[in-house]
Amino acid sequence: MTAGIILVLCLLVLLAYIFDLTSSKTKIPSVLLLLALGFLVRQLCNFFGITLVNLESVLPILGSVGLILIVLEGALELELTKDKIPVIKRSVIIGFVPLIILALILAFAFNYITGIDFKICLINAIPLAIISSSVAIPSVRSFMKSDREFVIYESSISDIIGVILFNFVTMHESFGFMAFGSFFVQLLIIIVISFIATGMLSFMLSRLEHQIKFVPIIFLVILIYEISKEFHLPSLVFILVFGLFLNNLNEIRHISWIQKLKPKVLRREVHKFREITIEATFLVRALFFLLFGYLIELKEVLNADVVLYSAAITAGIYFIRIIALKLARTRLIPLLFIAPRGLITILLFLSIIPENRLPFMNRSLIIQVIIFTSLIMMMGTISSKKEPKESEAEETDSGEIIPAGDAVIKEN
Repeated sequence: MTAGIILVLCLLVLLAYIFDLTSSKTKIPSVLLLLALGFLVRQLCNFFGITLVNLESVLPILGSVGLILIVLEGALELELTKDKIPVIKRSVIIGFVPLIILALILAFAFNYITGIDFKICLINAIPLAIISSSVAIPSVRSFMKSDREFVIYESSISDIIGVILFNFVTMHESFGFMAFGSFFVQLLIIIVISFIATGMLSFMLSRLEHQIKFVPIIFLVILIYEISKEFHLPSLVFILVFGLFLNNLNEIRHISWIQKLKPKVLRREVHKFREITIEATFLVRALFFLLFGYLIELKEVLNADVVLYSAAITAGIYFIRIIALKLARTRLIPLLFIAPRGLITILLFLSIIPENRLPFMNRSLIIQVIIFTSLIMMMGTISSKKEPKESEAEETDSGEIIPAGDAVIKEN
């Protein structure tokens, strides 16, 4: 039995790798294939009469670790340079404003339909308003550089702000001055902790000469995150600060105390650390969606009782996205289609206590919204253009691609 589990687990991870490797060619989001593969394993276990231990409790653990690694991976991709300011502005606007507006609209709609307290409706609405970077980022590898960067910034910001907003709403009884005051104090505390912890971890990364250094640092990051979370601090801020600091050393190398961290050595180690983080994120993300697919029941996918809610929520997601992209003067195709829901939505849904869940807010609705948005994203990846060669095109600040010759004329 043990050997069989190990063999199956190895096979599943290798298949997950093949899905990830071929997703840019097949245009099929790997999350759909992972969910389907996990579901197939469940059916095979039932067919052969194989009974496994209850794995339901493992899902939140994988989700929490996956969230930390996904945000860290996203932060390690973000470059805070002057030439990135236009895309950063647009992605922050699209990552933040539609999230808030969609969450409020869904909350008002839920409140109107059920008559349940608005705060409970908002708690249920926020997970559905967050773009999943764990699904979006791997799906845009074949996009042009400008579109790819936009998706990385937007989805990472959506994850971070969405989780912070969700924790803020769930931890406070009301949204008065005291609530915002305490949140501001918590934010200041976590910023101070973030800078201290980032300095310590960066020092370790540049000075440790032992052959094992990256795994302890990753576990220290998780430890600091969980301790901060226990004290109700917005701990994702620490992950963001740590990742941004490591990936933007060149921009702050003129600061005197940065020299104590041996920036040349640190940059080399950061490159290795990023590779380890990417691979760890892939593994945790794959196991999470495989397990979630394994726990799915067929009746949940085909549940007709919530399909209208799922379709309406999906329509609302893309309606607001069209308006936001238009107002931000960003082209619609293919960015309109890249608004998938995934790991963050599932994780936050699972963290809602049963007493606060709306009658129709169940796994069926979550699964259907994930499938709908993933299928729509597949349309976007099919319609995307391949990145032009650097010699043939150049990107303007507005995100428009112009021929290299025209760019030279414009500069002159």
